[in-house]
Formats: sequence, C-alpha cells, structure tokens
Amino acid sequence: MTARDDLIQLIRDEAVFHGDFVLTSGKRATYYVDMRKLSLDHRGAPLIGDVLLDLIADIPDVAAVGGLTMGADPLANAVLHRGLARGLAVDAFVVRKEPKDHGRGRQVEGPDLAGKRVVVLEDTSTTGGSPIAAIEALRKVGAEVVAVAVIVDRSTGAQAAIEAAGVEYRAAIGLADLGLAPQ
Repeated sequence: MTARDDLIQLIRDEAVFHGDFVLTSGKRATYYVDMRKLSLDHRGAPLIGDVLLDLIADIPDVAAVGGLTMGADPLANAVLHRGLARGLAVDAFVVRKEPKDHGRGRQVEGPDLAGKRVVVLEDTSTTGGSPIAAIEALRKVGAEVVAVAVIVDRSTGAQAAIEAAGVEYRAAIGLADLGLAPQ
C-alpha cells in the first residue's frame, strides 16, 4: 500500500463526520472532512507530508510550501520534515489573513520568498477562497506561485477558481476515494 492509500483509509476511519455542518465558505454540508484531526496526529502528519510531496514531485525548483494559517501550517511542516527525510530542501511559510500591525508588519512569515517558486497547500477545498487569499499575499512579496496542492478536493468549484487565478490546481484525494458524493 502507498502513503496515499494509507491516508485515504485513515481519513475514512477517523476524519469523516456526518451531520449538519457549516464550512469555511459558509456553505452547508451533511459531512465534514476534518483534516486538522489528522494533520496534527502522529500517524497522519507523516502520511500527509509524503502524499503532498508525491503530488508536487514533478514540479521543478519548489523552494517552499505553505498557505493560509492555520489550516496549512501543519501541512507545510509535514512536507518540510518528510522532504528533509528524502534529502529535499523545501522550506515552509505561513500566510496570515492580514498583515501584522506590529513588529515587521508581515503577512507572509518564513523565508524570503521573492523570486522563489512556491506551492500553496490546503487540507480540504470548497470554494478556493483560502488558497486564493494566500496566492494574492505571496504575489505581493514577489513569490512565484506555481501550484495549489490540496489533500481532499470537495468538487465544489475550488479548482475552477484557482485556475482562473492563473495557478495550477492539484488534488491528491477526491470524494469518490472516500466513498462520499459531492454536495
């Protein structure tokens, strides 16, 4: 079995909840895929790092990965650590929703990304709003956003929105992999 297969099974077993939920986008759903439960889990984090690294392996010269805090933070750290185990030098970054009003006033934290090729990470995608906010902030600091890599694609328009922003969209796992239907 691959890391992706193991992650799919872990998501199915421990991160899919049924009920009445309001998503970050404001949309309602009868199920919720709680990737934070797994991205902060000792079993899930390494699998997530491996799956995301595999998803972006063919993109040349990726200097760093990250996204909008807080969902992307553990994903970026998982990729950084699993990448290091593979002999890769991939840094992590964090994008705040708004620039800080103190200190250096930064919205993007981590290494200097000006002129660097970066990938925005997302745990689950619905409308693409979080990755698009990250893309805008990264472009302001001079980063070249080469892709958005998502663990679970909810098939609800995120891909079209991100591609309309001029960025390639990649998803590791679809709803069908989890035995779920689009809503």
